[in-house]
Amino acid sequence: MLQFWEADRGLPIILALLVIIVFVLPVLLTRDPTGRLASNIAFSVLLVAGAVTAAESRRVRFAVAVLAAAALLVRWAAAVAPSDALAIGREASTLVMLLLFAMVVAARSYRPGPVTHHRIQGAIAVLLLLGLVWANAYELLHLIHPDAFSGAVGNAPGAPTWIYYSFVTLTTMGYGDITPVHPIARSLAISEALSGQLYIAVTLARLMALHVSAGGKN
Repeated sequence: MLQFWEADRGLPIILALLVIIVFVLPVLLTRDPTGRLASNIAFSVLLVAGAVTAAESRRVRFAVAVLAAAALLVRWAAAVAPSDALAIGREASTLVMLLLFAMVVAARSYRPGPVTHHRIQGAIAVLLLLGLVWANAYELLHLIHPDAFSGAVGNAPGAPTWIYYSFVTLTTMGYGDITPVHPIARSLAISEALSGQLYIAVTLARLMALHVSAGGKN
């Protein structure tokens, strides 16, 4: 199992999980308990996949496994006994885990070697992970400062709202239906917009360099 995830063959599976979370679940799920349960299950599967992916080093694997276990514990505790403190802990722990997950997948996608379709899918997965990281950051900020955003946020926005706002910001589309008004919210929005553009530029440059390097050795 670990050998499968150590190879690039695991990257398409991660991308498929992210596509389901980002594009499918927000359309299908409702705000009732069943929808929240399905959302928690999907994020739990993603966190477990992130823990298993970090399989090259025992120390890294152990650290990621501990963080993933903590994030899962807080997430399901918040589902069983909802509270503001647990909700904040859920978003904070998930944010840290997703950021670490993005770093692990990026390291696998950009390591030396031939550029395969698996690695290209891994690079796309990193972009989707970054969008989820920023979505968690926005939701965490909203839990701490409910007036940090104005517009079509609603009284109790869920993950689909922040995922939508995150990717609109990441791609610099900026529809304007949700507006950051708190200074921290504005700083986060600017940082995400810049990171999205820089990531695409750096990814193209890195994959092209790897392609040329691998071609030169053949």
